[in-house]
Amino acid sequence: MLTVGVLGGMGPAATIDFMAKVLAAGQGAREQDQVRLIVDSNPGVLDRNAALRGAGASPGPELAAMARGLEGAGADFLVMACNTAHAWQDSIEAAISIPFVSIVDETLDWLASHHPAARRIGLLAADGCLEAGVYQGPMSARGLEPIVASPPDQALFMDALYRVKAGDLSAGTKAIMLHVAAVLVGQGAEVLIAACTEVPLLVGPKDVTAPLVDATEVLALRTVAYANGAPITRQAPRR
Repeated sequence: MLTVGVLGGMGPAATIDFMAKVLAAGQGAREQDQVRLIVDSNPGVLDRNAALRGAGASPGPELAAMARGLEGAGADFLVMACNTAHAWQDSIEAAISIPFVSIVDETLDWLASHHPAARRIGLLAADGCLEAGVYQGPMSARGLEPIVASPPDQALFMDALYRVKAGDLSAGTKAIMLHVAAVLVGQGAEVLIAACTEVPLLVGPKDVTAPLVDATEVLALRTVAYANGAPITRQAPRR
């Protein structure tokens, strides 16, 4: 079994959610059958959204350092439990000589296999993720149309997102996220992607009227598969 390095802490609760989903996906007869995770849960990584709107420094160097540390600790491949931080995937890959598994690629592959007829896809994603086109570019390359919230509704989503990061998992915070999800469905989204790892902490498939793809869960499932020997086709460039 391969050892998995996890770039986490963005935020900590989302990383714990990812780890719990890896645990659930990898259940075996013995605890020794579980996937080995080396986790760097680093809540000190600079705010990705601020950096992408030009209001803060880049977290790229810190992410690269985390990646090098995980490789040095024995990880065979890396994953990252944050969608927006994939805007710095190039910095991460340039720092390592092991594969980096993208939550974006895995989620869109899952979408293609489980919802092949869907073309209009709603994105429940943070400002920075949308501004950097983390999902929109790869989606367009696959012939998919991204559906995003209007600026006022996106502002509501961001308010809810930062509430979750502060530990507020109240019904009121959930209601805001559900409102934005309903708006995306009203705009024609055939499938929703929880493209922010805080979303699944509050919103599940039974809460919305369109199919919901949980990017965190998809990454967890694929992480377990790769750790158990499934071929990783996307390789990081070697230093």
